[in-house]
Amino acid sequence: MAKAPVLTPQADDFPRWYQDLINKAELADNGPVRGTMVIRPYGYGLWERMQQEMDARIKRAGAQNAYFPLFIPQSYLTREAEHVEGFAPELAVVTHGGGKELEEPVVVRPTSETIINEYFSKWVQSYRDLPLLINQWANVVRWEMRPRVFLRTTEFLWQEGHTAHATYEDARDYAAHIHEEVYADFMVNVLGIDVVLGRKTASERFAGAVNTLTLEGMMGDGKALQLGTSHELGQNFARAFNTRYLSKDGQQELVWQTSWGASTRMVGGLIMSHGDDSGLRVPPRLAPVQVVVLAIKGDEAVLAKVREIGERLAAAGVRVQVDDRTDTPFGRRAVDWELKGVPVRVEVGPRDLENGTAMLVRRIPGGKEPVALDALAALLPGLLEEDQALLLRQSRERRESRTADVSSIEAAVESAVAGGWARIPWADLGEEGEARLAEHAVTVRCLVAEDGSVPDTDDAPGNVAVVARAY
Repeated sequence: MAKAPVLTPQADDFPRWYQDLINKAELADNGPVRGTMVIRPYGYGLWERMQQEMDARIKRAGAQNAYFPLFIPQSYLTREAEHVEGFAPELAVVTHGGGKELEEPVVVRPTSETIINEYFSKWVQSYRDLPLLINQWANVVRWEMRPRVFLRTTEFLWQEGHTAHATYEDARDYAAHIHEEVYADFMVNVLGIDVVLGRKTASERFAGAVNTLTLEGMMGDGKALQLGTSHELGQNFARAFNTRYLSKDGQQELVWQTSWGASTRMVGGLIMSHGDDSGLRVPPRLAPVQVVVLAIKGDEAVLAKVREIGERLAAAGVRVQVDDRTDTPFGRRAVDWELKGVPVRVEVGPRDLENGTAMLVRRIPGGKEPVALDALAALLPGLLEEDQALLLRQSRERRESRTADVSSIEAAVESAVAGGWARIPWADLGEEGEARLAEHAVTVRCLVAEDGSVPDTDDAPGNVAVVARAY
C-alpha cells in the first residue's frame, strides 16, 4: 500500500497544498478572530530576514525609521476624498473606549498617509527640511472578506515609507528608486523571484495616488501576486493637510509626496514561488538557517563532531543550526527540515565518521552525495550561491514559458484561465477591455513598455498590458 504524501500534491489542489505546507512547516496558525494569523517562530524568522534585508536597502535610500500611532482620528481619513472612498469598505472603527462612547471614532490604521501628513505639515517649514524621508515597520488592519494566511489577512505586518519633496521630479524619481533599488533588488536577488516591474492602470492605482508602480510575481500555479508597490501621491495629501514649505524664492509651496510598502504577503509569495510537493525551498540568501547539521544517532563521537562542524561553518559565515535531538527519530527530523526548506542538510552518523565524510543533501536542486568533512566549510558557500541562482532561473523560466503574447481579449482570458499570463497591447485593450477582463476574474497586473521597462505614462505609445488572475 502506497504511503500517503505529507502534503497534498500541487497538481491535485494548489490551495490545499499551500495550507498544508503552512501547517506542516509550522509557519503560522489562524488567529482567534476571523482573518487574523499567529506567525510561528520559523515563519517569523523568514519575515525577520526579509525585514533585515529590506531595512538595509531602505536606509541606503536615505529613509529613517520612525513610528506613528495605531489609532487615527476618523476625520483625518475624510480629508482626502479618493483615499477614504478607497479604504472605506476595509476600515475597522473604534467607537467606544474605557467603557464610554468616544467623542470622535478612531480608525485602526489601514495605512498611514493621513496621520503622517498631519505631522509632516508641522515638521516641514522650509526647503531646507526637504526631502523628508520616513519609514515605519508596523501592523495594519484592513477588514478582509476572503482571508488567506499571509496573502490576505485582516491584520498584517509591513513597512510603509512616506516622503515629502520640493519638486514633482524629485518625488517621481524617489518613488522609482524605491521600486527598483529597494524592492526589485531585494525580490530578485534575495527572494529569487523574477518579478515584472510596471505601472498600475488608473483603476488599479492606490487610492489617492497619481501613479502606482508595482512588482508582480508569477506563482507556481500561474497566478500573479503583487509583492510591493511604490506610489507617487502628487500633491493630493499635501493639499488636504496643508503641507507646505517656504521655497528658496520665498514662496509658500505644496510638497510633492510618495508612499511605498511591502508586507508579510511576501512570505506567501516565497511559499508559492519556490515550494514543491516536499515543502518549502528557501533561497539561501534569505534563509534564517542555510545549513542544518544532523546527528543520525546519539553516539558521543557523532554528537561532538556535528557540534564541531556547526562551529566551523558558523566561523565561515554560514547561518547554521545543529540538530542533535537524537531522542526524535532521524527520519522524522529529516522530513521536518525538508518541509521547512532549509537549503542544505549535513547528515552525520557513526559510519560517516569512520569514513571521514558526511552526507550532503541539497534541498533546492535535490540529490545527495558524501563529502569529506574537512571540505565542508570551503564547499558550502559556493553551493549555496549555485542554489540561489537556480531558484531565480526557475522563476524566470516559469514566467517566460507561461506568458503568451496575444492580440485579443478572448485570447488573454483564455491564457489567464489556463493558468498563465498574457501580454496584450494596451491600445488594443484600454479601459473598456479591462472591464471585460474583470468579468472573468482577470485583471491588468501592470503596464510595461515594449522593451519591458516601466513606461512614463499610462498611454505611452507601445505600452503592453500584462494580464492574469491574481491572489
